[in-house]
Amino acid sequence: MHIIQASSEHVADIGRLFDLYRQFYQCEPDLELATSYIAERLKKGESTIFIAQDNTTTVGFVQLYPSFCSVQAVKRFVLYDLYVDASVRNSGTGALLMNRAAAYAKQAGAARLDLQTATSNKIGQHLYEKLGYQKVNQDLYD
Repeated sequence: MHIIQASSEHVADIGRLFDLYRQFYQCEPDLELATSYIAERLKKGESTIFIAQDNTTTVGFVQLYPSFCSVQAVKRFVLYDLYVDASVRNSGTGALLMNRAAAYAKQAGAARLDLQTATSNKIGQHLYEKLGYQKVNQDLYD
């Protein structure tokens, strides 16, 4: 498995997976919307995406959005999107993508990498906790 930073040449592959990701969250299939959303994020530099490739097939992605925490006065990244194709789940691909995202955030000078997921996403939560992330269900500033 190979993890690389995505570029515009990967838009179609990521768009396909992003459409499946959105369907996981009960959205209607819309490959055109998914692909244009990914293309716009990459074109405008509004997110960083890493992809997992098995030979030449893209089988997963993770997407990070840069942000800041003004209360703590630090740069942070928000990881909203992680998806691994069903054909390679439980192969360690999700962990590889998460580790690459964390390394990128650290390299970029971020003090935090925040994850957001649905409370119903038990599979994702299990992976995050296994990698040492802690669940927070309250205001971060209490």
